[in-house]
Amino acid sequence: MNILLAQMPIADAQVELNLSNMLSMIRNAPLDTDLIVFPETTLSGFPTPDQVQTTGLTTHSKPVRLIQDAARKRSIAVAFGFCEVADEGAFNTALLIDGSGRIALKYRKTHLWPDTDWGVFNAGSHYAVCEIASLRVGMLICYDIEFPETARALALLEADLILVLDGNMIPYGPVHRRAVITRAMENQCFAVLVNRIGEGKGLSFPGESVAVDPFGTVLVESTDGHPVRVTLDRERVEQSRKIYRYLRDRREVPLRVERGSSEDGIANTVSFIPG
Repeated sequence: MNILLAQMPIADAQVELNLSNMLSMIRNAPLDTDLIVFPETTLSGFPTPDQVQTTGLTTHSKPVRLIQDAARKRSIAVAFGFCEVADEGAFNTALLIDGSGRIALKYRKTHLWPDTDWGVFNAGSHYAVCEIASLRVGMLICYDIEFPETARALALLEADLILVLDGNMIPYGPVHRRAVITRAMENQCFAVLVNRIGEGKGLSFPGESVAVDPFGTVLVESTDGHPVRVTLDRERVEQSRKIYRYLRDRREVPLRVERGSSEDGIANTVSFIPG
């Protein structure tokens, strides 16, 4: 699978401008591109609560349809984010459009970040995967990657590749780089993280997008603010799982907590004991 890590500047609450930049990247992507991955809230940026109704979109909105059309014309899958409005409220949502222009996967961010998400978005509650170019793909958004349970949920759904649509600001950029390497290694799958660049809402976004293989090896990263490409070989997933498999070998042990003195007389201990 050939992936374009399309890190880009995003204008908060300016859907038309962001859409224009996205469509340009899709039209001009290299001919052998299978998948383009954009950052978190690519279309909308981070809206304020009073901007949700004017910036929010549904999966049937014109900008989404235009991206579907562009994906179909180029036979390229596209992953992007936006502010989704629904009957249940607003969500920080990612869509994965396949090469025929159909919505293959929708994911709503489950772990909300205080500065940009709280008071604006509701939290999602589901994880899912789909197949793109012979790889099973799942998606996470920004802060999600800091929680091992999110990537593990996708691994349990047999994901070969985890896409992380990122909107991570300075000084926290290195946190997600470290986290995505760990998530790839501990779940023996590829991970691709694409962050935005530039300024927005008084924040600075460093890019630092990265692709990691199932051994935790960095395959490519962007250090100059430009999009980068990477080729993923599914055989690498099989190699990482050949001798040992974390999902097979892990032990799920129910635990209970007991407080008190330990057997050797040390007081005030807290013990985790199989329940």
